[in-house]
Amino acid sequence: MVDAFSLEGLAKRFGAVQAVDDVSVRVAPGEVVALLGPNGAGKSTTIDMLLGLTRPDAGQVRVAGLSPAEAMDQGLVGAMAQNGTLLRDATVGELVGLFSSLHRKSLPVREVLQRAGVGEYANRRCGKLSGGEQQRVRFALALVGDPDLLVLDEPTAAMDVDGRRRFWASMREYTATGRTVLFATHYLAEAEDYADRVVLMRNGQVVADGPVGEVRAAVAGRVLRAVVPDATEAALAALPGVSRAVLRAGHAELSCADSDTAIRGLLREFPLAANIEITAVGLEEAFIALTADEVEGALR
Repeated sequence: MVDAFSLEGLAKRFGAVQAVDDVSVRVAPGEVVALLGPNGAGKSTTIDMLLGLTRPDAGQVRVAGLSPAEAMDQGLVGAMAQNGTLLRDATVGELVGLFSSLHRKSLPVREVLQRAGVGEYANRRCGKLSGGEQQRVRFALALVGDPDLLVLDEPTAAMDVDGRRRFWASMREYTATGRTVLFATHYLAEAEDYADRVVLMRNGQVVADGPVGEVRAAVAGRVLRAVVPDATEAALAALPGVSRAVLRAGHAELSCADSDTAIRGLLREFPLAANIEITAVGLEEAFIALTADEVEGALR
C-alpha cells in the first residue's frame, strides 16, 4: 500500500537556525495525525515542505508516491492555513464556487458548504465574518477539491467551544470516508480526543511518534488528585514518590514517580485528604515532560 505521505530525512536551515533536523515520518491512508510541539519546534516548516512551499535542504517528501507539486497538481491535497486571506467583498458561496471552478474535479458547492458547516452564512460577505467563521470558510476551501489528504494548520484557532465541536463533527464525517488528515494544533485536548496518532516535535526533531496512549506511556508516572485541607504546596512536593505538586484552593494535583508510595505518604501526613483520584499521565503532562526546556508560553 502506498503511504498517504512520507517524509524521509528532512532537513531545513534558515541561517544559523536548524529549523528541521532529520525528520522521518510515514503516514498510512486513513490516519488522523496531530503534529504537536512548542513554538519554534519546526512544525510549520515541516508542513511547508510537505505542501511543496519550501524546498528541503536534505531528504525527500512523497505524497501518495508523488512529489508535492505533482500531488497538488492532481488535486490530492487540500490545505487550510491559519491566516489565509479571504476575499473580503466576495460572499462565502461565491468564494467556494470560485475555488471549485479552479479544480479539475470538485465536490458540489452545496455539499461543501454543508460539510464545512457554513451554509447558514453562504450569502454573507467574507469581510463580515467573525474569526471563527472565517476559519470554517478556510476549511470549506480546503475541502472543495475532494482531496485524499487534508493538511490543517491550527484549524480551530479563533473558534468558540461550540464552533470547535461542530468543526470536529464535520471532520469525523470526512475521515469516516478513509481520508487522511494531518493537523497542527496547540489545543492538546483536541489531539487527545480526535487524533489516531501524535507526532511530537522538539528542536526540529521528532521526539515521540505513535498513538496517544503510547506517547503518554513514554512518560512514566501517574497523577494523583485530591482535596487536601490545610496543606501547603511545599509540604505536598516533599511527600515521597511526588515529583511535582500544584495546590489551588485546597485541590492538589501531584505528579508521581511512584503513586503507591505517594498515596501512603499523603494519607499519613494529611489524614483528612478526600476525593482521591489516581490517573495515568495525560497528553499535556507528556508534552511538558518531553519538551520541558522549551514549553514556556507554548500552550494555550
